[in-house]
Amino acid sequence: MSEEPTAIVLFTRDLRVHDNPALELACRLARRVVPLFVVHEGLGFATANRGRFLRESLADLRESLRGVGGELIVRYGDPVTELMRLAGEVRAEAIVLARDVSRYAQRRAARIVRAAERQRVRVEFVDAVTVARPAALTPSGGGDHFRVFTPYWRVWSAYERRSVASPPLRIEVPSGLRCGRLPPARSTRAELPDGGEAAARRRMRAWLAGGLVDYADRHDDLPGDATSRLSADLHFGCLSPLELAVAAERVGGDGADAYVRQLCWRDFHAQVTYAFPDITRADYRPRPRDWRDDPDALDAWRCGRTGLPIVDAGMRQLAAEGFLHNRARLLVASFLTKQLGLHWSGGARHFFDHLVDGDIANNAGNWQWVAGTGNDTRPNRRFSLLRQAQRFDPQGDYVRRYIPELAGVAGAAVHTPWRLGRLPAGYPPPLLDPGGGQGGRHR
Repeated sequence: MSEEPTAIVLFTRDLRVHDNPALELACRLARRVVPLFVVHEGLGFATANRGRFLRESLADLRESLRGVGGELIVRYGDPVTELMRLAGEVRAEAIVLARDVSRYAQRRAARIVRAAERQRVRVEFVDAVTVARPAALTPSGGGDHFRVFTPYWRVWSAYERRSVASPPLRIEVPSGLRCGRLPPARSTRAELPDGGEAAARRRMRAWLAGGLVDYADRHDDLPGDATSRLSADLHFGCLSPLELAVAAERVGGDGADAYVRQLCWRDFHAQVTYAFPDITRADYRPRPRDWRDDPDALDAWRCGRTGLPIVDAGMRQLAAEGFLHNRARLLVASFLTKQLGLHWSGGARHFFDHLVDGDIANNAGNWQWVAGTGNDTRPNRRFSLLRQAQRFDPQGDYVRRYIPELAGVAGAAVHTPWRLGRLPAGYPPPLLDPGGGQGGRHR
């Protein structure tokens, strides 16, 4: 191989060519650029839903890179080992990758730095996974991160952002490299969206042109399904959160303001996780609470057979689509933790096993917020599931969409099938007294 300057860009959760600062920097640092993705089988994306989305995203990324003369090199095994092996093979002078916030990502970054020092390779980190760098914003009164969202939102809104990076016009890859096979296609029963940047950008354009304007008024509308459905694209980095925020702000209006606030929530959970990487296994704010151990109740919740239609519809949507409406996520999590009294970690694990957008920071952060162990300033907050159902699914269309046993129940009566005199065939009685007591099947 020639002695021309060579840089490796390690793709992680930034599977795109548009606004990819790692790819842009690698192209500025070296004449030859080696785009690399290492498949580590033990990671969460090995679940069936995320595995399939990942495979399609990598295939799309490879096609995009080939379109500008490049290639996506795929290796299998420990990311640091494979990265440094390739660095030695191509005599790389630099490695570029995006910062991330999980415990795994932080340990990976530290290992890369140590290994690169031994091989005398330069390492550069960029910000591509969030709008604001996780450690960039800190409270004026001290502390390494914000614990409450509203003051974070104020500082985040004034944060000086980097410029949106342009896609590369041309990439030169060293000759003789084995490109490597993509991960096998994963079999799943869920109806998933197409993975990859091309599909993500189509969804983004449609959302900005159509759904965004009404987002502030309709984002809690369960049957209307008026959310962006871009969460998986953001999780895998098929879309840049910065580019999306900039594009939404350009549209403007109440819908854009409300939507950008949700992107800020994503950054908020990221900076909490960066500071508290135990968030997936330990209470962020431990509080005295006697959590119950009830495997049967947990299983009924997982299967969407609690007897509470608004909860069961949400859990069945999750199983059918690998996705769950944000309002439904809130309600099913509240039912598990506040009504059933089961620890949030069991619910978080189930979500992580099924969600295509299964993101460590958002998943654990939101579960802990609902459970009262996280960043909610009202840890004892409780939701009336019936009032929530009647407000956000007033005619029961969302419930009937996912619970065929209740398809013949008209109107809002679908939310209270136990009041029909006889339950529809195949549908269970409620685990709990829907009024908030502990009757029903729950003992």
